[in-house]
Amino acid sequence: MSSTLHKRRDFIERSILSALAFLKEATLSEEYANRKGFLQSLDPRFKTISFLAFLVTAVSLKSAALIGTLYGFCLILAFFSNIPIRNFLLRTLLFIPLFSLCIVLPTLFSIVTPGEPVWSFRVLGINGIITRPGMDGAILFVVRIATSVSLVVLLSLTTQHSELLKVLRLFGVPQVFVLTVSMCYRYLYLFATMVENIFTAVKSRVGVVSHQRHGQNVVAWNIANTWNRTTQMSEEIYMAMLSRGYTGEPRLLSKFYAMPKDWIWLLCAVIICAGLFYRGHT
Repeated sequence: MSSTLHKRRDFIERSILSALAFLKEATLSEEYANRKGFLQSLDPRFKTISFLAFLVTAVSLKSAALIGTLYGFCLILAFFSNIPIRNFLLRTLLFIPLFSLCIVLPTLFSIVTPGEPVWSFRVLGINGIITRPGMDGAILFVVRIATSVSLVVLLSLTTQHSELLKVLRLFGVPQVFVLTVSMCYRYLYLFATMVENIFTAVKSRVGVVSHQRHGQNVVAWNIANTWNRTTQMSEEIYMAMLSRGYTGEPRLLSKFYAMPKDWIWLLCAVIICAGLFYRGHT
C-alpha cells in the first residue's frame, strides 16, 4: 500500500514539474528564434505578411490535398530554419489538432452527415455507418486546423517576441491589445517559475502530506499566497515601467531593414498562395 502511494506521489510530482517546464519552454524560449536559419534571416514584417497570406489560404481552401501541400511546405520551412521536426510536430499535433479530431468525430456518421456509406459496424446493438461526405469533411477540418496551427507556431518560433509585437503595432493592431499580450506573455513565465519554487519549498519544508485535510490547507495557503504575490508584483512592475518612461509602445534597439531576399520571399509567397487558389478553383 505504501509503495503504491509513493509511486502515485512520484507520478504527480513528475507530472507537475514536467508541465511547468513545458510551459516555460513553450512560452518564453527564444532558442529557435536566435538560431541561424532561413526564416530567422527574413525581415519580421515580410515574414508576418507572408505567413498571414498562408494562413488565409489554408482557411479558404476547400481541398484537403492542397492544404496538405501547404502543410508540407511548412515542414520544409521548419527544416531549413533549423527547427527539429520531431519537436515541431509535438508542439503542433499534440493538442489542438487532436482535440479538433475529437470534436469532428460525430460528423463521420450517417446520423449527422448522410451520404454514401464507407464502413458500417455494430457495437452494443447499435448500428454505426461512416459516410463518405462525413469522412471527407472531417479530414478537411483536421488538416486545416493542423496547418493553421503549424503556421502560427512556426512564425512564433522563428521570430523574437519583441519583434513580433513591434510588427503588430506597425500593422495597426491596437496598443491595448499589444500591451495585454506582452504582459500576459511575460507573466506566464513568472507564474510558472513561482509555482515551481513554491512546490519545491513546500516539499522541502512539509515533506510528505499524509492527510487530506493537511493537503487541502497547504494548497489553499499557497493559492492565497500566490495571488497576493502576483498582485503586489504587478503593481511594482507597472510603477517601475512608468518611472522609466514606458508608454505601451514596444521599443527595440535594432531597426527593420528590407533586403532583396525579403522582397523575393514575399513574391514567392504570393505566387504560392495564388497557385493554390487557382488549383482549388479549377
